Parts: sequence; structure tokens; C-alpha cells
Amino acid sequence: MHPLIDCQELAEHLDAVRLCDIRWALTDPDHGRSTYEAGHIPGAVFVDLDSDLSAAPGPGRHPLPTVGSFARTLGRLGIAPGDEVVVYDDVEGAIAARMWWMLRSLGHERSRLLDGGYKTWTSMGLPIEAGSNTPKGAEYATSSTFTGVVKHDRLKGRDIVDARASERYTGETEPVDPKAGHIPGAVNKPTSGNLDAEGRFLDPKLLQARYSDVGADPVMSCGSGVTACHNALAMVVAGYEMPDVYIGSFSEWSHLDKPVAIGPNP
Repeated sequence: MHPLIDCQELAEHLDAVRLCDIRWALTDPDHGRSTYEAGHIPGAVFVDLDSDLSAAPGPGRHPLPTVGSFARTLGRLGIAPGDEVVVYDDVEGAIAARMWWMLRSLGHERSRLLDGGYKTWTSMGLPIEAGSNTPKGAEYATSSTFTGVVKHDRLKGRDIVDARASERYTGETEPVDPKAGHIPGAVNKPTSGNLDAEGRFLDPKLLQARYSDVGADPVMSCGSGVTACHNALAMVVAGYEMPDVYIGSFSEWSHLDKPVAIGPNP
């Protein structure tokens, strides 16, 4: 299944998908829930990045939950293994891509990200609803494990792609982690470069060109294993195989007091 769905197609098939709203903001823990309750795509359930898609921090900010914990979350959200799941946020997929990747990593291929997200949906005048939805619970039984996960001690010799904004990569600023800079050897491809001026993913040929200099065995990284998944999705849209993801990313790397590089070069 293609990793993206556009707003018009979703509007025509709302009743056929499980829709997940994953709005979140680094500086405001209430942003997601409050904006969801103020207005969301009809039928969507709210998914919290911190409590539903992550384990407790340490040393990285958003480590993966156990498969069992995630399966229970999916069941609570009304998602069964055969369901088609569509995820969205209000930042062009930068947060929602985490759930898309987790589902795909678990083997749930029927998962897609809404191209353009909530902003495009509302700009098109498509319907929204307020309040919250409580789905009928489901059972998500799985014997799978998360695949494509790389730990900090398995990065040597791999092509690391850092999805953070350039000013964080270069070390000009660091708002949350104990060190500034990047993992030595990592190249910088901010998630914004995956998108056009309207906040939708670039044509696959343009994305293929963007990632053409990445080696055959890349690892996606970012601040805490979230926006790295946006670059992973972009590579799949471009026709590449799903790359591995370093979930701990720079938040873990810097908390482990490992060496960092400063400036624009890897």
C-alpha cells in the first residue's frame, strides 16, 4: 500500500479507515489534546506521542514502547490487524510519521499518512467535528517485533541521515538536549526538504534525487526518533526500501555523553 493518501481520497473513504490524530508540540504538552478537541477530521481518535507511541524517557526522549504495550494501545484505539489506518497531524506529517513507521515496522502494511495533514484538510473546506471519539475496543494480537531499529552501538560504518533543522544540526542552537551539534558522520536532510510550498510531499522523482547520495544501508536519525520517520517515509515514497531508524537519535546520543560534531559538515 502506498504510504500516502490525499485529502480528497480520504474524504471519500472516511468510513473505511481508522483515523488517528497525532498533533503534538515540543513546548506545549496540552497542544495535541486541546487542538483535537477543538476540531478534528470526523471519526478520528486522538493519539498521544508521549504516552501512546513512546516509553518513559531515558536516555532518549521518545524510546519505543514494548510491542505488547503498543498492541494494547492499538486495541484501545479500535485498531485490529486487518484495518487500514490513516494518521495525520498539523505539521505536514513530522509527528504522525512516527505512528506510520511503528505500524509498518510491526508488519501492519495497511497504514498511510495524510498528505498535507490537517492544514490541507481544513484549507479545502472539508468537514471537521469537535469533541472526542471513544472507539469500540479491538484486539490487536501480534507475535511480531519492531524491525528496522538500530541502537547507538550499531551505527559505525552506516550512512546516518539527520532530519533536524539545520541550525540544530550545526550546533547553532539546541533547545532541549544537553549538547549541541550532531552525531559525527551524519549528513543533514531536514524534513522540510521533503515537502513542496503547500506542505505536501514532493514528486517521487524529486525525492529520489534528494536521497540519491545516501548509501545502500542508511539509518534515519533526528532529535528523538520522531521526525526521522518522516525521512523514512519520504524514502519509501521515492521508491527506496524502508531504511532503518535510530530511535534514540541525538537525544540519546547526547545524554550518553558521546562525541558530537559542530558545523555544517558531517
